[in-house]
Amino acid sequence: MIYVSDRAKEKVMKLRQEAALGDDYFLRVSVVGGGCSGLSYKLDFDNETQPKDQVFEDQGVRVVTDLKSFLYLCDTTLDFSDGLNGKGFHFSNPNASRSCGCGDSFAV
Repeated sequence: MIYVSDRAKEKVMKLRQEAALGDDYFLRVSVVGGGCSGLSYKLDFDNETQPKDQVFEDQGVRVVTDLKSFLYLCDTTLDFSDGLNGKGFHFSNPNASRSCGCGDSFAV
């Protein structure tokens, strides 16, 4: 499961509304190589699932990830902060053994 905090839900819904995306669009979360710790998170809106996608819904937000990324994201919570110390989406990932200072990349 991939979880969504209240703050992340509000921001996702606002972004989807601002982009005038329909209800068929969902949040695609993936893990890609790169960043100072080796792996980085990627967030996009999408409206097409792939055959091996894992589909979750939390707080009314549909979250989709590919199977390979899910191995890194299992039990992760997506959060959002608009404070002075790191504005944007952040992941609380229990599978990460270390992460960089900016929180954009991690290692397992």
